Amino acid sequence: MDLDALLHHYFGTVELDTLDAGAIEAGVDRIGIAFGTEREAGRRFALWAVLHALGRAPDPARAFKVPREREAALAYARAASSAERRDED
Repeated sequence: MDLDALLHHYFGTVELDTLDAGAIEAGVDRIGIAFGTEREAGRRFALWAVLHALGRAPDPARAFKVPREREAALAYARAASSAERRDED
């Protein structure tokens, strides 16, 4: 999945910093609904990753019933956290 395409589809723009809080919340709600109804594992993971980047992802243990998908989400979260810490230094 293309990140810009996802952002444009759910938020109407790729420039999230131009949106007000209501527009961000509406986009996050749309992604959450899509995540909850998506059946294809790759698309579902991509939606979860966007929610994670926005600080709104459900816990991987609850979000992913398939152990392999859950472990991938946990690994992604650890890597993102590690990268964020490096950026702060």
